Amino acid sequence: MAGISLELLLAALMVAATPILLAAIGETVVEKSGVLNLGVEGMMITGAICGFAVAVETGSPTLGFLGAALGGAVLSLIFAFLTQVLLSNQVATGLALTLFGLGFSALIGQSYAGVKPPPTGDIDFGPLSDIPFIGPVVFSHDIMVYVGILATAAVWAFLRYTRAGLILKAVGESHDAAHALGYKVVRIRILAIAFGGAMAGLGGAYISLVRVPQWTEGMTAGAGWIALALVVFGAWKPWRVLIGAWLFGGITVLQLNLQAAGIAVPVELLSMSPYLVTILVLVIMSADKRRAALNAPASLGRVFHATS
Repeated sequence: MAGISLELLLAALMVAATPILLAAIGETVVEKSGVLNLGVEGMMITGAICGFAVAVETGSPTLGFLGAALGGAVLSLIFAFLTQVLLSNQVATGLALTLFGLGFSALIGQSYAGVKPPPTGDIDFGPLSDIPFIGPVVFSHDIMVYVGILATAAVWAFLRYTRAGLILKAVGESHDAAHALGYKVVRIRILAIAFGGAMAGLGGAYISLVRVPQWTEGMTAGAGWIALALVVFGAWKPWRVLIGAWLFGGITVLQLNLQAAGIAVPVELLSMSPYLVTILVLVIMSADKRRAALNAPASLGRVFHATS
C-alpha cells in the first residue's frame, strides 16, 4: 500500500501489542488457576497512574514500572481477598474493581495532567540494529517489549515443565481434587492473582510511560477487556496469546497508518476496527462449544470452599 512502510508497520506492531500482551499473559496464569478476573482493566489503569507518578517523582522509568507492578498487584490482592477468602462472586467483584480502578486513577492523576515522564530509552543492540529490515523490526525497542516476549516464554515453560505449573493447572481443572491431594488451593490462587495483577500493572504503565507518554484519564481505553479476549482467543496457551496480541497490535497500527496515508475510509470505522476484530474472533472461537469446553480450565469462575 502506498505510503505505508512494512518495516515501520511491523516495528510499531510490537510496541502496540506490548501492553495487552503483558496483561493477557498475567491473566492466562490467573485463569489457569481457575479464577476469572474481570478487573484487568482497573488493574491496568491503576498501574498506569502508579507507574507514571513514581517515574515522574523519582525520575526513573525503572522504578516507575516497579511501582506499576506493585499498584496492580495490590488491587489484585483486594480482588483475591474478596473472592478467595470472603467467597464473593468473581464476575461482580472484578467489575467492581474495574470501576474502582478507573475512579482511583482519575483522582490520583489530577495533578499529573500535562506532565511529561522521564523517557524510557531503547536497548542498544549495536551492529544488530543496523541489519536491513530485521534490525529496525526486531532490535530497536525498549526493554518492556522484550520483557513481554520473555514473560510469554517463561509462563509457557512454567506451565509445561515445572511441578508448580502442573499444580496450578490441576487447581484450575479441579480444585476439589487438588484440595483432596493436600494442595493449598486458596494460597495458589492468591499467588496467581497477584502475578496477574502485577503484569496488568506493567501493561498499564507501558501505555502511560512509553506509548503515549503522558497521563490521560481512562487512557487504557478498554485494553484490559481486549487482554481478557486474547486469553480466550489464545485458548489459554501463552504462544497463541502472543500471536493474538501481535494480530491486534497490527490492526491497531494499520488503521493509524491508513488514516495517515489518507485512505478514503471513515476515521470512526478505522478506530473501531481493532475492537470489531476482537469481537469477531471471540464469536468464531466460541462457535464450537465443545472445543471451548476442552480448552477452558474446568473450574474457571467457580467458587472454592474447603469443607475439611
